[in-house]
Amino acid sequence: MLEQRRYQRIRFGTPPIIKIGTKGAIGEGQIENLSLMGLMARSELPLEIGRTIGCEFSVVGSQLISVPATVVSRVGGLFGMRFLSGPVNLILIEDALNAALQGGQGSVLSLHELGGRKVMRISGGLLGTLRSDFMHALTRVGVDEMDLSGVTSVEESGLGLCMVATSRYGVTISAQSQCFAEAWKLAQAMPNTVDTDGEWGRETQIQSIQNL
Repeated sequence: MLEQRRYQRIRFGTPPIIKIGTKGAIGEGQIENLSLMGLMARSELPLEIGRTIGCEFSVVGSQLISVPATVVSRVGGLFGMRFLSGPVNLILIEDALNAALQGGQGSVLSLHELGGRKVMRISGGLLGTLRSDFMHALTRVGVDEMDLSGVTSVEESGLGLCMVATSRYGVTISAQSQCFAEAWKLAQAMPNTVDTDGEWGRETQIQSIQNL
């Protein structure tokens, strides 16, 4: 198994807003990714590593979640936070994450080794916000095949990432969900080009395809 994380991180098509309270100050940020045990968020607040802060956020229409957290890392304006949460908050976060995946507004990318082959598995939305993780897997880890059986919605930019993987890196697609298979069939029928940055452009543009 290549994927060693116990708690998978979910990325979102539209980053949720988070309110952060620290030392009497209240500010906002955007959630980059979220798991049961913590999150990564961008904020202009001067958060200190090791400090306990208050977090308040809602994920794609979920109940408002209010939870304390400890700042555990910082890279510029990107902060890693570990929740100090009880069982009720864990249930609320888990329900919100599951709803985001099922509705295609959130996405999980994980890497596995099966039978000596490196498999990239995507669940939830096939979103453009996966680009950094997707390209890192292709260029730094290496991927033999993609399992897209858990995809619940498809964005045009997500299809572009898959086109890059198959045409430039020789990745095969194994299992597919119905919504991905339909979107992929439509995409392959369109004129397309892949540029040097790994983006996909078409002479005829397809609007984002949601829950086909």
